[in-house]
Amino acid sequence: MIVLQEIYKKFSSGKSKTDALIDVNIKIKEGEFVALTGPSGSGKTTLLNIIGGLDSPTKGKVLINDFDLKHMNDDELSSYRNKEIGFIFQEFHLEPFLSVRKNILLPTLFDGHTHDVETYADELLKEVKLVKKSHANANELSGGEKQRTAIARALINKPKIIIADEPTGNLDQETGEAIINLLKNLQKTHNITLIIATHDKEIARLAERTIHIEDGVIKRH
Repeated sequence: MIVLQEIYKKFSSGKSKTDALIDVNIKIKEGEFVALTGPSGSGKTTLLNIIGGLDSPTKGKVLINDFDLKHMNDDELSSYRNKEIGFIFQEFHLEPFLSVRKNILLPTLFDGHTHDVETYADELLKEVKLVKKSHANANELSGGEKQRTAIARALINKPKIIIADEPTGNLDQETGEAIINLLKNLQKTHNITLIIATHDKEIARLAERTIHIEDGVIKRH
């Protein structure tokens, strides 16, 4: 369960301050697939970053299974981001001159793990249909193949939550829908909570629930 209580986020630049999030209160159930929608600059990415522990709210509580993230120190937050959260980005963020397999295994280098990551990487390669590309460098892949690699990388540490920020933004409609359907299937198979930020209404319709945000305010959820 993810619970956000009275979340506010302000950004300062010189003397000016911007309200990125205003009194955000939402609950996301374990295993739920939620689409976070809203125009550019509405606060979607800020909200994802706060859930993922990449940023902290100016005010309010972020509870993950009843534990408040503000009680974590830097090392604990780093471990939380690496073990509990899988991140997927619009720009893929792959290492271009590493193979698909090595890109998938990268998160396992930064923290301890309790499962056989080499075997699990092979399983994920099958699930995202990249076995034949496993030794190809990331810069040799198509956009869809890059995002499938990024999805497998996000899953390698067996996180409980996947956060995807505009994961189809650099893909054509057909490839984008295929990526979302792949994520839906993996969500069910691996029993993960999936939160996707998107401005694409067709993509949002594939989610179980939509949370719409405008100017930092939740309009419906």
